[in-house]
Amino acid sequence: MHSRSSFTLSHPELRSTHRRVMRLSLGSLSRFMAAVGLLSFACLLVAIGTDFWYIIHVSAHGYNSSVIQSSHTGLWRMCHYQSQCSPLVNPFKSTGNFTHSERNIINLRAAFLVLLPLSVIIMLVGSVMGIIGLLARAHRPLLVTGFLLMFGALTTLSGVCIYVAYCAAGYREAARLLLAQSADGARTLDEDVDIRFGWSLALACVSLVGEALTGAAVLAAAWRVSHRTTREDQGI
Repeated sequence: MHSRSSFTLSHPELRSTHRRVMRLSLGSLSRFMAAVGLLSFACLLVAIGTDFWYIIHVSAHGYNSSVIQSSHTGLWRMCHYQSQCSPLVNPFKSTGNFTHSERNIINLRAAFLVLLPLSVIIMLVGSVMGIIGLLARAHRPLLVTGFLLMFGALTTLSGVCIYVAYCAAGYREAARLLLAQSADGARTLDEDVDIRFGWSLALACVSLVGEALTGAAVLAAAWRVSHRTTREDQGI
């Protein structure tokens, strides 16, 4: 009969097996972080640079209005169909005597124009720190990177939500102006007008999910590195 010890692994063998498993796990996490992180970064860059966040289509048999026309809009400019794009400027009077709704629209626009580019910067900084942490197998840089990317995902989420609120406020203001211009006082934006969000906003949402997944993967890598360091210190 074989002794029980003949079927067990010695401490050096256990240590070698654990290191191989840990190396495989970190390698898989590294590839996942690289692929998803790069996809997230590319999606957000394309989203910020394109002009299909908000699409308005006025039917041919509808009305002509200076308030609303067929167009597709990005963060920085508006493009009318069959005409050139123009930078988005303050559409309200420049005297500074804004109404509450007009000031709210201006503040919302300023907020998402800061938050979304800030998220790109956070991803760049997080990528550099993540690469350093993985190469050095350092726990703290990976931990900071994970929380930084989670904060970047929260920043992107805030920017997207504020943009949606900005569009809703702009819709209400356009409806108010159209009602004021209408001769019978009964005209609304619901007739002959199709308003929807475009694929640029969808790319920002994809980037948001990818950034959160990358942050979670970096935190998992930080935990594995910390666990390995603890076991090595204990001589296991």
